[in-house]
Amino acid sequence: MTDGEIKQDQAAFGIAGLDDILAGGLERDRLYLLEGNPGTGKTTAAMRFLMTGVERGETTLYITLSETEEELRATARSHGWSLDGIELFELVPPESLLDEQQQQSLLYSSDLELGETSRMILEAVERLQPQRVVIDSLSEIRLLAQGSLRYRRQVLALKHYFAKRGVTVLLLDDLTTDANDKTVHSVTHGVIQLQELAPEYGAERRRVRVMKYRGRRFRGGYHDFTIKTGGLEVYPRIVASEHRTRFKREPMSSGVAGLDALLGGGIQRGSSALILGPAGTGKSLFAVSFVMSAIARGEKAAMFIFDEELGLLFARMLEIGIDLQACVDDGSLIVEQVDAAELSPGEFAARVRDCVSKRDIKTVVIDSLNGYQAAMPQEQFLVLHIHELLQYLNRQGASTYLTVAQHGLVGDMKAPVDVTYLADTVVLLRYFEAAGLVRRAISVIKKRAGGHEKTIREFDIGTGGLTLGEPLYGFQGVLRGVPNFVAQDGEGLMGDSSA
Repeated sequence: MTDGEIKQDQAAFGIAGLDDILAGGLERDRLYLLEGNPGTGKTTAAMRFLMTGVERGETTLYITLSETEEELRATARSHGWSLDGIELFELVPPESLLDEQQQQSLLYSSDLELGETSRMILEAVERLQPQRVVIDSLSEIRLLAQGSLRYRRQVLALKHYFAKRGVTVLLLDDLTTDANDKTVHSVTHGVIQLQELAPEYGAERRRVRVMKYRGRRFRGGYHDFTIKTGGLEVYPRIVASEHRTRFKREPMSSGVAGLDALLGGGIQRGSSALILGPAGTGKSLFAVSFVMSAIARGEKAAMFIFDEELGLLFARMLEIGIDLQACVDDGSLIVEQVDAAELSPGEFAARVRDCVSKRDIKTVVIDSLNGYQAAMPQEQFLVLHIHELLQYLNRQGASTYLTVAQHGLVGDMKAPVDVTYLADTVVLLRYFEAAGLVRRAISVIKKRAGGHEKTIREFDIGTGGLTLGEPLYGFQGVLRGVPNFVAQDGEGLMGDSSA
């Protein structure tokens, strides 16, 4: 069977990212486990699974042991869905069986034994002959079984029963009875796990992992997802090696003559540049210069702003003659404000990826990695995220500009995260004191593709934008902040930058 035939015969979830992780969906006529604590999105995912079956002309059945039919329909309405075409079977005992002396759920092992529960499930299946079935949830069956051996035998019996009838079954488990019970893991054909993480600050984070899928290669590891109106949005982890394109590598001008000279002609297409310096040195402006140059060439660009409020950024740029709003209005520039407390790294990477793959963006600015780090406190994983993202962008022929704010203003400074070895070009900005003024200096300390100047130049930010001066040959120690004059006083300095 060819890959194309395999994909056509899948029981797809209808959740694009999840189907991508599963290499097309679920293999038909098998039993699968979808597990996760309450609130992780199991019911929403299961509804989408059955709705996709209805859209493909299949008969579907939702067997609920833990929620009422009205609760399920209310969940569907919250997503703007209709459950028309899905048979809902609410498995609860007759009202006469309720024991008013016990404050328990509607389902008791003393009232509705495991055998009776199984019989009612099988009767519903025999009556409808569905192609897709969801059973929600296994916790109720586990309680009825009252033992691991009986529970395992019951699940095995269901597995063989459904396999003979060509049914694709999704078992839901909310892990409320015994989270360490892995009985069903060995029985099912595949296991999908949903998790919810609660950071100390900010919105909860959710992620999905395929723990097992017999006979199938899938995208391993954790993948971020969110629950939004309309269902789950899953953001598959980027694997850069899967994305290769052909493009011509050539230097991209910044539009600033002195900066291009310092960079040896510009930044290579399909490479990444890291602009490093303390707060206020002009990192954002350097990145914007490359954006405006790309737009002038007829290309599109995207900026993802973590730290600065967009209104302030637009106003600052307008004061020096750069109208970002006009570029946004004509569609040549996409500017997104990123709230690190509300956005997972996976969702952010998906936004960047969509810009490049769907909107033909060739220049990407991430300002700054300090904000990106706030979304990913564990530095080692942040570096891995950035590595894969940069590799992906590079292989798509996109030029990427990242900024990092270093701690301090002069003297020895450290960045909160060291990614200098990942970037193809590293531009260093510094304050220094000379002739009674605080001035700014720039140098290129690394460039993998092509040569560059080894000099240090002063630069100024005025109403005309960026201006770079001649190399500061007459100074030593500029990068430390307090240089020594080794030539005539003031040699190589630009005019009074305070004017």
